[in-house]
Amino acid sequence: MTQLCICDTILPMNDDDPRQVVELLKAEHRRLDEEIEALRALGGADQLEIARLKKRKLLLKDEIQILNDRIVPDIIA
Repeated sequence: MTQLCICDTILPMNDDDPRQVVELLKAEHRRLDEEIEALRALGGADQLEIARLKKRKLLLKDEIQILNDRIVPDIIA
């Protein structure tokens, strides 16, 4: 079993089932989106904190895409 580092989070990654890791990352991505929206709704939210969360969300999106590319091979017809 290897480990996948996403920002401050270390998730165990089973090489046999990257789909499970993708689902965990998607759930974390949704959670960050909800947290960003909640901070914005407060009005006086810390812009630095929002920027940090957005950056983490983008890193998660990139990681999800990398894993999806591994799951679905690029077949040239």
